[in-house]
Amino acid sequence: MKKSILLILVAFMGFKNYSQGDYIPTASNLEARQWFEDAKFGLFIHWGVYSILGDGEWVMQKQNISKDAYEMLPDFFNPIEFNAEEWVQMAKSAGMKYITITSRHHDGFSMFDSNATDYTIVKRTPYKKDVLKELAEACKKEGIKLFFYYSLLDWNRDDYFPRGRTGTGIMGRKQGKWDSYINFMKAQLTELLTNYGDIGGIWFDGDWDKKTANWHYDEIYKLIHDLQPQCLIGNNHHEAVKKGEDFQMFEKDLPGKSTQNFASKAEDIGNLPKEVCETINGSWGFNLQDRRHKSKKELIQYLINAAGYGSNLLLNVGPMPNGKIQPKHVQSLLEIGDWLKIHGQTIYGTKAGPIPPNTERVSTQKGNTVYLHWLNNQKNIIFIPRFDKKINSIKLFGSNQKLKFKKDDYGLTLKLPESSLDPIDTIIEITLK
Repeated sequence: MKKSILLILVAFMGFKNYSQGDYIPTASNLEARQWFEDAKFGLFIHWGVYSILGDGEWVMQKQNISKDAYEMLPDFFNPIEFNAEEWVQMAKSAGMKYITITSRHHDGFSMFDSNATDYTIVKRTPYKKDVLKELAEACKKEGIKLFFYYSLLDWNRDDYFPRGRTGTGIMGRKQGKWDSYINFMKAQLTELLTNYGDIGGIWFDGDWDKKTANWHYDEIYKLIHDLQPQCLIGNNHHEAVKKGEDFQMFEKDLPGKSTQNFASKAEDIGNLPKEVCETINGSWGFNLQDRRHKSKKELIQYLINAAGYGSNLLLNVGPMPNGKIQPKHVQSLLEIGDWLKIHGQTIYGTKAGPIPPNTERVSTQKGNTVYLHWLNNQKNIIFIPRFDKKINSIKLFGSNQKLKFKKDDYGLTLKLPESSLDPIDTIIEITLK
């Protein structure tokens, strides 16, 4: 009874913050948004027939592989080492709460069984199994939510026409009718939302390929919410959120930053739940030559920074063509999980704290507790300008060691014992009055 009343209140209060135009999210959708905001950490998986070539998920365009040649790849795709339960257990051990996997990427190949096309893992590969079905069952068993990445652009289908700005060097592409392509996407999205149980969300990508196209978002978003009202919709279009979307995503950038040149300016930050996606090395799909593996410190600090900006982190791995995830990636995820076992309460269920983030620090907050994450292990004196909150106490997180502090009109100053400086993150717990 109390939960029902709470949901009604959340729905009533959430319309102002969460609505876009005439889209009114349901109570179950608002509950899912709150869960998503609290989850803070998810696993991104880019996996498809492109993994065979070991040159990332854009290899079809990168090498200008013709349609006929690329369509030979499924014959070689037989991931007999794939184990859905192992993947889900790995994500769970890393402290991740959800998984987002590529159901169909820009090459047009579907990693699930579909009646809308025969260009699928079930119909075209010797493996002949629906990996998304297996993953959905493993996720349900372990309490991990499953999201589906779905590419809007397609380098294979003729009805993706007029063509966009990518894939122009791919030979064998013909002309077709755009309305046919929209109907194809609707059919596949219906399959994804009716054949795999409760879905956490749909993660769209590719809008940027044809910025002036009519993607029929009003129809597509309504279709999704009608089939599963709680299903969250996000779109990697690098613009302000559009009507019908439920969370806002930022690719390889913290909210408000513009370091990747995906857009002409930093994306407008809305009031929806936020998610930053980043790679564990330098590639999304499996890349045999990628040596840009991020360190334990870099990965954990990225998670901390994302939380400090009020955002989730969706951290990507690109499985190998045999279905295994690179051991180095598995090790990195387990290291993050070990850190979260000790420090997770300063991340999960928090919102961005009152201390503005910079390169040395971010803050998260839960109730009247502010967690100051000090990322500089060289300085033990911290000054927070214009800190006007009333303080009850300050101590090192995970201990009873109280810290002396000075608060005046200029701000808050505190001194850390040099022995307390952590090479990754020194956490100060500030209890407010």
